[in-house]
Amino acid sequence: MTIKETFPFNALVFTTMTTLPQLADHVGHVAKAMYQEAARLSVMPTGAIHWKYTGIDGNPATVFELEIWLPIQERDIIAEGFEWKHIPSFKCLSLIHEGDWERMPEAYQKAMDYVAAHQLTMTSECREIYQHMDFEVASHNVTEIQIGLQ
Repeated sequence: MTIKETFPFNALVFTTMTTLPQLADHVGHVAKAMYQEAARLSVMPTGAIHWKYTGIDGNPATVFELEIWLPIQERDIIAEGFEWKHIPSFKCLSLIHEGDWERMPEAYQKAMDYVAAHQLTMTSECREIYQHMDFEVASHNVTEIQIGLQ
């Protein structure tokens, strides 16, 4: 685990309000649609898909904001079904989770333990960067988890 500041970037953005049980409704097809829109617009993707959670607390009934980002090179584009945003830098605790996404709560627990042990103050935002997605062999997934810090 490391504490770091991310770099700012531009992104195509999908935004919705959701709950933990509804997250599976957004896996795969939103990213695919974002890549298709980027291709249609001839814009250059510059990074992996990000999921940003704001207001998530681990309670399955809590409604929170989910933004899915596709980093792109271009600025101020008009996209069908998505918006363009400039994503600012972000101070966070970063850790890598390798393997099945079903085991990600274990990684989050390690992060929460680290935050408590080091008396860090979290923000209401966390992110997941899907560095490698394998929908056939879950053990091949590589996800960077970022917990927002003040």
